[in-house]
Amino acid sequence: MGIGGVESVEVPKNRFSCRKESHLHTYMINDLINQMVEAGVHLGHQTRKWHPSMKKYLLKDKAGIHIINLEETEKCLDKACSFLADLARRNKKILFVGCKRQAQEAVREAAEATGQYYVNHRWLGGMLTNMSTIRKSIERLSYLEGIEKTPEFKSMSKKELAALDRERQKLERNLQGIRNMGGAPDAMVAIGADHEDIAIREAHRLNIPVCVLVDTNADPKEIDFPIPGNDDAVRSIRLVLDCIVKAINEGKGAPAEA
Repeated sequence: MGIGGVESVEVPKNRFSCRKESHLHTYMINDLINQMVEAGVHLGHQTRKWHPSMKKYLLKDKAGIHIINLEETEKCLDKACSFLADLARRNKKILFVGCKRQAQEAVREAAEATGQYYVNHRWLGGMLTNMSTIRKSIERLSYLEGIEKTPEFKSMSKKELAALDRERQKLERNLQGIRNMGGAPDAMVAIGADHEDIAIREAHRLNIPVCVLVDTNADPKEIDFPIPGNDDAVRSIRLVLDCIVKAINEGKGAPAEA
């Protein structure tokens, strides 16, 4: 029995996995859990900030900090990876969301590595539930990017052009990752249930499944695929996303079922 109380488990061969192979045995599961320990995935928030619904994912508290049971994290991550790999195999769209500073770069890289979509600067209300407005904003961005080719460009003052460039930069930050998504995604991967609560609520309204890295201070009950873990540490976020990226790319390379 290894770290987090991992017992001998063999992964079914027909199951997609965040592990290196879908048929790995216990020692590979333990290897992933060791990586989680090194990345600080197990480190939760102060005990006074905990959410009671996270109790089943906790191992203990140490020096006033909740310690997450990484065996539970591995199981939850594997379920999420299996689900996302299956979507990728069927060429479905996955939206990565992570707007907190620690997650921004990793979220963008994960989306780009899988050919998927992302929001990593600011979630604009209605990004999913009011997509007609979002499409207009994307059209506005395209116009601003090509403004030098428009007839009115030569008559604009430097002040006007500077204001338009600021508008372009703002729209680009907010919309660049979804401008080619062409409709609602089939699933969402979010970093931080509390930080991305608006995005998660919008996904729920449209019955879009969500996979979320959930820290000890958040409520996992309404999340389809909660992944208990540290959502504040860059290394923790990157490790979880790395597993998800591998699973999605594995799914994309697998033959689609009839």
